[in-house]
Amino acid sequence: MSADEELVVVELRRLPVPVHARAQEHSEALNREFRLISERAQQADADGSVPAGDVPARLQQLVAVLSSRYSGLTTDQEDQLEDAIAARTPEIDLVFRVPPSAAEASVALGEMLDEADEYCRAGRHLLTLATPADLVAYRRWYLEEFVRQIGGAAPRPWPEAAREGDERA
Repeated sequence: MSADEELVVVELRRLPVPVHARAQEHSEALNREFRLISERAQQADADGSVPAGDVPARLQQLVAVLSSRYSGLTTDQEDQLEDAIAARTPEIDLVFRVPPSAAEASVALGEMLDEADEYCRAGRHLLTLATPADLVAYRRWYLEEFVRQIGGAAPRPWPEAAREGDERA
């Protein structure tokens, strides 16, 4: 982000804390596995002990990108979410101030997480199961809110987005 880039306010209204906690647990499991894959690939490069074709290059790239981008929440919002999880709060409103480039980053992150789910479904390189459908819906709402609101749309609370998703299913 450049110093002269204006920040945009993005509001996540009525974020479902228990769903977020489950999504966070799934993400942490996937990230642990990605770290192991990355370490294994580095070891293969260093000593040739693992065949180069054992871990697909795209998965290695995905590991690197997700490791650097997925922790995109600010400390304040992370703290608010941790407190809400600990207090078993059913929902919370969060406010972010982000650069407009966060919209493009949200789209890219969503695509990469969908790709990670494909690796999970294939069961060849990852042991973690693909993201459950309700968590995919939550993830899409979460990321789409950044894209929508940076584009000028009004915030759409989770229950409204979830109802719209149910109606489409």
